[in-house]
Amino acid sequence: MPLENNFQHDELSRKNPGERLRVADLTDGVPPDSPEWGVTMARYGMSLSQAGVTGVVFLHGSLHGTDLFGMQRLDDAGGLKRGYSRGVSGVDALLAAMREESNGIPLLAGGLKPPLSSDPATKHLLDEQIGDAGNFTEAYVESFQKALNQNLARPISCHRLLWASEHHHLGRALAAVRLLDELHRLCTRENLSRGQRVLVQAHGQAGLVMALASNMLCPSPITGRPKLLNVLNGYADQTNRSELADTVKRIESLLTAATLLNGVALDIVTFGTPVRYGWDTSGIGKLLHVVNHRNLRTDGKSWLAKMELPQITMEMPIAWGGDYVQELAVAGSDAVPATEAAKAANKMIWELVEPYDGFERWLECARRAVRFPSEGRCLLVDYQDSTGSTNPRDHYFGHAVYTRRHALLFNLIQIVRTFYTS
Repeated sequence: MPLENNFQHDELSRKNPGERLRVADLTDGVPPDSPEWGVTMARYGMSLSQAGVTGVVFLHGSLHGTDLFGMQRLDDAGGLKRGYSRGVSGVDALLAAMREESNGIPLLAGGLKPPLSSDPATKHLLDEQIGDAGNFTEAYVESFQKALNQNLARPISCHRLLWASEHHHLGRALAAVRLLDELHRLCTRENLSRGQRVLVQAHGQAGLVMALASNMLCPSPITGRPKLLNVLNGYADQTNRSELADTVKRIESLLTAATLLNGVALDIVTFGTPVRYGWDTSGIGKLLHVVNHRNLRTDGKSWLAKMELPQITMEMPIAWGGDYVQELAVAGSDAVPATEAAKAANKMIWELVEPYDGFERWLECARRAVRFPSEGRCLLVDYQDSTGSTNPRDHYFGHAVYTRRHALLFNLIQIVRTFYTS
């Protein structure tokens, strides 16, 4: 993608990533909270500090209570009701495994639905119901921070942010603006400046939020930024959301003046993020994409997922090939906004960021089986989460393992080796 990406969709290239790509396996390693675990965490904490990292942000949503695969858009507006799926062998079984009401993933307690609030009560509910499955728990973040800072004169601050988990263009754009506002507050509150770095770890579609944020942070006066912010500002006015309107105006002013991060470098790691929006690397620091992946291909293209119907419907229930949410929640899928005003704003943003819509275009994107965007370093990891279980709550179709407590140290080691060591 070009440096001034201007909100273009990723090109979905199937080419070998070459030197951008590394492959690793999750080994058993040392048990979390053991003495050896603590010593190793402290050593890598020193590496982060020496590289200038002063803060780590954990950004995530909820696996429960959301249209995780984005089937609502495909069912309601994608052409399935007009019979487009007929003649595609195995697709009906695949779609049944993806639908919210039949994929085996529970609702949230009390029927809680997006937009979710990033408040202690909601985070506590997620921790109790989901644990560390696709969820950076409070215990995870606290143990990370405590172990990281054992030997540091200036501790690295750690922050857990829950995004609203609205899996559509409007929801992700709103989340990107709010995230940038949070990052600005962080830089201001901790008096961060040039030469220092903030590391964001983003799970799943939170990575798409970061992709939109990267385009907003482009230092050049790109045309897409005022268009997107105007849509959000108009939506805020139409729905009488003065707090949102104030946030959008504040972010627009900071972006125009190039003072939002006060010169701080923003390093980003995505975990299991579907390939959709293009990234703009001109306004961010380092970029890494981590994907849970097991090679099932016989054509030598081990960096691609295997997308063959109807075979995929037999592999998906046991997460045989890795992360199927990352593979299937691609362009054309999405949740549908709840109100007419939100639907209208979502359509305007869709026209700006994604040229794909409908079942046939979704199937085309899914069959490309692309694991990585065109920008950033790439890491394929076999997280060893396929145990033969057909219970989605054991693996969430390969999408949950990134935030598991036992993978915390492994992930940190991979990040430091990729970003902060020569």
